[in-house]
Amino acid sequence: MPRKTDHVWLVMMKAMRALTSYAAAGIEGTGLGLSDFGVLEALLHKGPLPVNTIGPMVGLTPGSISIAVDRLVAKDLVSRDESAEDRRVRIVALTPQGKAIIVRAFRKHSAEMKGVFSDLNPEELDDLETALKKVGKRAAALMGQT
Repeated sequence: MPRKTDHVWLVMMKAMRALTSYAAAGIEGTGLGLSDFGVLEALLHKGPLPVNTIGPMVGLTPGSISIAVDRLVAKDLVSRDESAEDRRVRIVALTPQGKAIIVRAFRKHSAEMKGVFSDLNPEELDDLETALKKVGKRAAALMGQT
């Protein structure tokens, strides 16, 4: 069976490459970079968050998330304030301008992703999600074993 799993992996990688390129082009078309979009999208859907929580959510290192937040603060898209519970923690939140921008950008991105997956019916989409979660969890578990 290794040949079949190797082929599935190759198909998945090619599909992910194409999907990532398409999504990146669409996101960049909103005027936002990928990391800025990721940070703003996390705040849109999760609410205000500590800086150190956002980085792992969007795949940015501690140094990169600090630079991204600085950039977004300078553009008045987010605010960064001390936590009421712990002055060492900085909480990042969308500003009204940031919320307006990410709502528009995410709406566009969501429509584009809907188009990408439009050949799948709801059951196929659910099956794909389930299968990808299983594969991802298994890969993560195997990483923990090494």
